[in-house]
Amino acid sequence: MNDLARYEVTQKDLVRGRNLKIGMISAPFVLGGVPAVLFFVLMFLFGATPPAAAVFFFLSIITGIIGLLIGLGVSGFLAYRRSEWTKEMRERIAADGIRAEEIEWFRNELKASEKRALKEIRSSNLLLADAYRDTLASRLTATRMIRSSRRELQLMQRRQNKIKLLKSDNAKSFETQIGKDISKIEEINSSAKLMLAEAEARLQMIEAAAVRGSSIAGSELILKKLSARNADLPLALEEAKMTEEIRAELEAEDDLNLPDELDQ
Repeated sequence: MNDLARYEVTQKDLVRGRNLKIGMISAPFVLGGVPAVLFFVLMFLFGATPPAAAVFFFLSIITGIIGLLIGLGVSGFLAYRRSEWTKEMRERIAADGIRAEEIEWFRNELKASEKRALKEIRSSNLLLADAYRDTLASRLTATRMIRSSRRELQLMQRRQNKIKLLKSDNAKSFETQIGKDISKIEEINSSAKLMLAEAEARLQMIEAAAVRGSSIAGSELILKKLSARNADLPLALEEAKMTEEIRAELEAEDDLNLPDELDQ
């Protein structure tokens, strides 16, 4: 698992996001404005008589309104697609731990106080700003890991309860193995909580150092420690999830060979 390459945001990803944003913004203007302008121009070219001019004028208004409504619908659809794309990109980036240069993707997950502090520190001390961004990345990773491991823990516990209802020879073995996975995910959850506490304490120290205008002794060593957890925790959870998926497939194959004992 530790040999997995980190996900890198490609130019193709950025182009797709930019195109979705451009389409989302421009759709109402293009679909609503172009037909209206076209009929308005035709009114001046071919509206020699008042009735003809009135027809072109009303056509420009009607097509403009219809185009605007269609454009708003297209804009809403593209906004949804962009939201899904952004969510997908965040999950890909966070899968192997968030890095300092990637926190812009997660600005909506930053606290207002963290955004304000980062802006103030960046304007006064670039070295501390880099340390603050590194620690923010660790804080974001830890927060996501706590949420993800809690969700995985709930799914595993439900599966464990389901297996307890089975009366097959392999049910006990599955239950024991899932119990081990639950223990591992609980350990990951505890490690993530510890990482979160360390990151939040480090953020407070950096903010205090920025106010004093001084540097933090030994900050690089501590940040390296946080960065290591930043990478290891997501990989550990991915390993547990893969183990559970394999076990679920084995369980499904085993269930095919069992009589429907739950209905009896």
